[in-house]
Amino acid sequence: MKNVLLIATLAASASAFAFTQDFNDITTLGAAGWSTSNQSNPVGTIGWFQGNDTVFTSQAGAANAYIGANFNNTTGAGTISNWLVTPEVALVNGSTLSFWTRKATSNFADRLQVRMSTAGSSTNTGAGITGIGDFTNVLLDINPTYLSTANGGYPDVWTQFTVNVSGLGAPTTGRFAFRYFVENGGPSGANSDYIGLDTVSYEAVPEPATLLVLGGLAAVAARRKRK
Repeated sequence: MKNVLLIATLAASASAFAFTQDFNDITTLGAAGWSTSNQSNPVGTIGWFQGNDTVFTSQAGAANAYIGANFNNTTGAGTISNWLVTPEVALVNGSTLSFWTRKATSNFADRLQVRMSTAGSSTNTGAGITGIGDFTNVLLDINPTYLSTANGGYPDVWTQFTVNVSGLGAPTTGRFAFRYFVENGGPSGANSDYIGLDTVSYEAVPEPATLLVLGGLAAVAARRKRK
C-alpha cells in the first residue's frame, strides 16, 4: 500500500521528474526550490554567487549565466564546505543528473562533491565542515586528492559530468547537493580558487507518463482490494 501511495504521489507532479537550471539569475533559485548553506570554517565573506564573466564566461547563455563559488567562502586558511541543494525530485534507479563545471586557470586546486539524499523534501546538510546531514550518498567527487589541472585535477575548461541514480530499493523522493569542499582553502590556504557550475539537468526514468499509468493502475488495484 505504501508503494501505491508513493507512485500516486510522484505521478501527481511531473515537475519532480525533470528540471534544467541555467543560472541566468540566481536570485530566483529559492522560488524554484533550491537552497544554499555555507558551513565553512571560518565562514567567509560570500557563499554561492552569480557568475563573474571577467573570470570566465558561462557554458551557455548570457556571459554571467552560471553560479560560482571561490576561496572567499572561508577566511585565512580554512576548510570550505559550501552547499548548493537542488529541488526535491523523484528518485528512480537509472535516472541521470548532468552538469557542466570548470575552474579558473590557476595552480590552486579545487574540489566538488555531488551528494544525494533520499529523505524527501529535507534540505538538512548537517552543521559545520564535517556535517553532511541527510546527504550521505556520494555520487561523484571531483579532484579529492587536490591535483593541479595539469596533473588531471579539476578541469579549467567547461566539462560535462553525468551521474546515475542506482541502488534504490524502490522509487522515492529526495534531493541532490553540490558541495564545494576544499581543505586548506581560503585566501591564505594552499588550495581553492574559483569554480563555476552551469546547465544542471535531471531526468528520472521511467518517464512521468509511465508513472502516471502505474499510479492509475495501482489506484484501481487498491480500490478492488478494499471491496
